[in-house]
Amino acid sequence: MAAESVAFDVELEDEAVALAAAPAAVPQAASVTAPGTLEKKNTNAVIDYSNTSDGYVMVQYIKKTDLRLKAQVKGPTTTYTYNLEPQKWAALPLSDGNGDYQVILYQNVTGSKYASVLSMSMKVALKDEFAPFLHSNQYVDYDNAPDTVAMAAELIGEVKDPLKQVEIVYDYVVKGLTYDKKLAASVKSGYLPDLDAVLEKKSGICFDYAALMTGMLRSQEVPCKLVVGYAGKAYHAWISVYVEGSGWIDSAIWFDETGWHRMDPTFASSANSSKDILKYIGDGANYTAKYFY
Repeated sequence: MAAESVAFDVELEDEAVALAAAPAAVPQAASVTAPGTLEKKNTNAVIDYSNTSDGYVMVQYIKKTDLRLKAQVKGPTTTYTYNLEPQKWAALPLSDGNGDYQVILYQNVTGSKYASVLSMSMKVALKDEFAPFLHSNQYVDYDNAPDTVAMAAELIGEVKDPLKQVEIVYDYVVKGLTYDKKLAASVKSGYLPDLDAVLEKKSGICFDYAALMTGMLRSQEVPCKLVVGYAGKAYHAWISVYVEGSGWIDSAIWFDETGWHRMDPTFASSANSSKDILKYIGDGANYTAKYFY
């Protein structure tokens, strides 16, 4: 049920970028769409909620503007804040699963103050719990990364075992990418991974590593969460995957004689998978999840 838009000022801080400056077949159609079947709209913006059962909403600020724009998705347990570009659709995941949500689009007034330009409330009932973690979204935009999707299809080939698929993609990212210390030192709030660009230059910050891996796996229908939180005191990104028979693997991807090892492609790559770093990665106490994309 849609609620009337509310105009009021709120303070919205810029989200930090997960840097981890520490040891650090192509789809024929887009996975996300804005068909307009169900939407809330005014002269400034539109919220398309036609696909909430698939775990996402589409939002767009319609007018040209030089003012900063943000969107918030307030779920049952977590509030997610996103930067928007005018006149461009953004797919925002409903990461909290089933329940009551509020979606609000904001326009900057002054400093860190923002005014609501459009808002609505909705009750979400997902087709399944994996829906938000299979589609493309603003942070994992594989719909606009055909080279990434093609590479994932090439790497996985005829492999059917989901855990083996994860291992193949993990090895490709960990062994093929290098950590971009220069970008980590200069990146600003609002940075979004460009998956094909990361694939081409074979380097990036931890946000890029995790987003590339997530996009590759989702394009092959492997449910995958891009997780943002803290590794020790560093703001960091890693991933969790779902494997049938094992459930969500939040702290591991592969098993040897000593146990599962955490699915954290940045730390493993930048430390050359040393025993010390794998021990750190494997200790769940070192990680605190904040957001799931």
